[in-house]
Amino acid sequence: MAAYQQVGHLQIDPALYEFLEREVLPESGVEPVHFWTELSAIIADFTPLNENLLVERDAMQRKIDDWHEQHEVTEKEDYKRYLQKIGYLEPAVAPFQIGTKNVDEEIAMLAGPQLVVPIDNARFAINAANARWGSLYDALYGTDVIAEEEGTARTGVYNVKRGEKVIAYAKKFLDDTFPLCERSHTDVVSYEISDQSLVMTLADGKKTTLKDSLQWRGFQGDSASPTALLLQHNGLHVEIQIDRTANIGKNDRAGVQDVYMESALTAIMDCEDSVAAVDTADKVGVYRNWLGLMKGTLEATFTKNGKEVTRTLNEDRTYKGVDGKTLTLSGRSLMLIRHVGHLMKTDAVLDGDGQPIPEGILDAVVTSLIAKHDVRSRYNSKKGSMYVVKPKMHGSKEVAFTNTLFNRVEDMLDLPRYTLKVGVMDEERRTTLNLQACIREVKDRIVFINTGFLDRTGDEIHTSLVAGPMRRKQEMKQAPWLLQYEQANVQAGLQTGFQGKAQIGKGMWAMPDLMAEMIVQKGAQLRAGASTAWVPSPTAATLHVLHYHEIDVRDVQQKMIAAGVDAANDQLLEIPIVTTPAWTDEEIQAEIDNNVQSILGYVVRWIDQGIGCSKVPDLHQVALMEDRATLRISSQHLANWLYHRICTREQVMASLKKMAVVVDKQNEGDPVYEPMSADFGQSIAFQAACDLIFKGRAQPNGYTEPILHERRRQAKARQFVKAK
Repeated sequence: MAAYQQVGHLQIDPALYEFLEREVLPESGVEPVHFWTELSAIIADFTPLNENLLVERDAMQRKIDDWHEQHEVTEKEDYKRYLQKIGYLEPAVAPFQIGTKNVDEEIAMLAGPQLVVPIDNARFAINAANARWGSLYDALYGTDVIAEEEGTARTGVYNVKRGEKVIAYAKKFLDDTFPLCERSHTDVVSYEISDQSLVMTLADGKKTTLKDSLQWRGFQGDSASPTALLLQHNGLHVEIQIDRTANIGKNDRAGVQDVYMESALTAIMDCEDSVAAVDTADKVGVYRNWLGLMKGTLEATFTKNGKEVTRTLNEDRTYKGVDGKTLTLSGRSLMLIRHVGHLMKTDAVLDGDGQPIPEGILDAVVTSLIAKHDVRSRYNSKKGSMYVVKPKMHGSKEVAFTNTLFNRVEDMLDLPRYTLKVGVMDEERRTTLNLQACIREVKDRIVFINTGFLDRTGDEIHTSLVAGPMRRKQEMKQAPWLLQYEQANVQAGLQTGFQGKAQIGKGMWAMPDLMAEMIVQKGAQLRAGASTAWVPSPTAATLHVLHYHEIDVRDVQQKMIAAGVDAANDQLLEIPIVTTPAWTDEEIQAEIDNNVQSILGYVVRWIDQGIGCSKVPDLHQVALMEDRATLRISSQHLANWLYHRICTREQVMASLKKMAVVVDKQNEGDPVYEPMSADFGQSIAFQAACDLIFKGRAQPNGYTEPILHERRRQAKARQFVKAK
């Protein structure tokens, strides 16, 4: 490796230094000398504060462990008083309203799907940004929403019978969402614009219009024979595409070729749980993709069906509006970026003592510097804001630290105060219990709160690991604390004035191949008051957006506010243990195998291939979209059962070896896959899985990053030697 670049008191990895000097600082409006001087000052000032917060986390965990060793969980009031005494449970805050300003409408005013994508994969990042619009016909045809029965199977060539069901489904959506004064969209033989109104001619020659004329927004093409019609409902756009010469359109009586949906309004470009960035080379790749996204220049070239394809970011969409003027809509999702948390350090920069610096501080400075290109051009945010999702913060002190850090970064980069907006991930127990206090610390820059089952449950298990054996994972989904958690998050957002200013988000649909079930279930998140929810793919976004047409989220929230909401947290303190376990040996073994297989299936790709997010088949061959959170819950669950002797180390090790064979079999079609079972002692991925489980209790807050990073770097070093 080349020698570090000395800049003042700092040592900068040359790969990062050259990237910033040659690609980012030019045209940013920031002078290099000023940048490096201020970076050095920020690192000197904030590194000790960051370290103090981590020390406090560990101290609190030790105190909670000590309490559980000496008390029964039935002593609920004593437990609550103890958490208040040690500062884990903070005092209630006086009522307040957030004051965030200059927020793009995709976050402040509209409700719609949200994608989360690993930013280290340029192709995925572009796909996510372009998922602002998606084909409803394609989404229906290619998924199980349309059942494969009675000749409607998905085949290698276009199945006309399946296509008919797709078209019928889409036309019913149009009838339900954009009803006509008379009859149905299936009866329309032509669309035209007459006197700036949308007029439909029916099969019998009669003419009709939309029941709600305000849903009509504009068109493309000629007024007598438009090629696209733009409609709007619940703030979301739908485009009816017309082409009588195309494969589908030539057989449609009105020439409708597709129904194009405004889908993923927002997309989180993830630097954290879904990426495997363990060294400077990885980190520069992450930052370079963010730069391409902010400048609109990111490209990805790959081979598909034997042909080389280059994918770029979509252009904006233009129409002739109902007023005769040009109407322009964004062709891309509004992009947010998720930083790493406070825990990890990076040797991309060494401080004055030659030590790696907190990675979250580097993320804050570099991604904000990159976003200055967008603040100046307004390519992404029309309001000139930058949106940062901050994960894994524990309580209001850590949120306050982030706020202060963002203040300094804004000053450093000459950005107006509160240019950097923040989303608070509600995925740690101490944040959940003190959510309003956390929101208050960033009340003028917050734009987002979000719940997540996996990380939040992982922290629940780790925090109370000593208290007793935890429920099985499936049973955990019905635990009182989890149900209250999902409600309390929405209530806290509504009480503090999120409506019209910020998003209230819900977690991921993890089964990308089971879209029919998603259609059935995911609407419940909106009915509970969420204004956005995570989806695993652009196709899922196009299908999930149907819920936002079916359900008026703003109306749901207003009714909740009118009814009065109470963000009580008593149930949040109910620890999900089983006081007298009565599981059979078979049930215990099944739980062990389930956890172990999920760990191995994800870890082997992370360690050996640097893949931080992918579809991982479970024991029943159901593909699950997994990121690092799945390791946290599964490893902590096993660590808990080992601690309480529900199972033994020998049982878990036997399962690891057995499930390694299963995972190897599941991945046998991957030409670069390295089987674990060929040599357990030499498989770094297998050793990483063992570490995650058997060293699980000792990991800070149950996080998996320290072990994963160490093992991934070990694997990369081995691969480098082999390549030579």
